[in-house]
Amino acid sequence: MIGKAKLLKIYVGEKERYENKPLYQHLIYWLKEKGISGVTVLRGIEGYGQDKVLHTYRILEMSSDLPMVLEIVDSSDRIEGILPEICEMVPKGLVFTTDIEVHKYGK
Repeated sequence: MIGKAKLLKIYVGEKERYENKPLYQHLIYWLKEKGISGVTVLRGIEGYGQDKVLHTYRILEMSSDLPMVLEIVDSSDRIEGILPEICEMVPKGLVFTTDIEVHKYGK
């Protein structure tokens, strides 16, 4: 997949759940089943969202709900096709897309 593509980013809390599983974990397996080209899950060390509650690893007694970021890359058509279901699965968080140019993929 070299050339024009789309990057979908999803920001959720580590404690968010979907069907008794961590939401980020459910999403990565669901995206794999959908045949999406690439997904990476990253754990943030600090951040806040719309509620302005600071989530950080330095203050574990205040929060162990660290930010999780999923980066998903595929063709525009495939990303646009899964967006409605993604938005239904993500109760709170941030979901956005941006156009990208892939210069290398794989070996």
